[in-house]
Amino acid sequence: MPTPDFVLELREKIGHAPLWLPGVGAVVYNAAGEVLLGRRADNGRWTIITGMVDPGEEPAQAMRREVYEETGVDVEVEVLLNVGVVGPITFPNGDVCTFLNLDFRCRYLGGEARVNDDESLEVGWFALDALPELNQRHRELVLTAAAADGVPTFHR
Repeated sequence: MPTPDFVLELREKIGHAPLWLPGVGAVVYNAAGEVLLGRRADNGRWTIITGMVDPGEEPAQAMRREVYEETGVDVEVEVLLNVGVVGPITFPNGDVCTFLNLDFRCRYLGGEARVNDDESLEVGWFALDALPELNQRHRELVLTAAAADGVPTFHR
């Protein structure tokens, strides 16, 4: 899904100025222990599945929606992994955002992983010993999510 309408409306008023937005990220495992990743259309990098929480939307519901919108996969949100700040990020169009991010471990329920919108170039399942290049934060989330006990990590 493209940039949410509420962000576009804000951008009409403030241009590319920094925005503080709620974000979500999903480490999705299938029964084989593989993780679902997407290669972003805006920068070509492989990432966990991420997105923004719409106004009034519960974060876990936003996570389920984002995973489906981007990959065609249905998931169950199992545990909150991490709460943290991501950014500031300057997007290719010049928009600047910092995200209060909630990352979740999710379990695959169904659907065929595919590029399901214009945000991804590729989508696929990866064994943990065959991951593509990921940024450090996403790699740590992927490699630690399986053992998560439901107590989220955060900077103290």
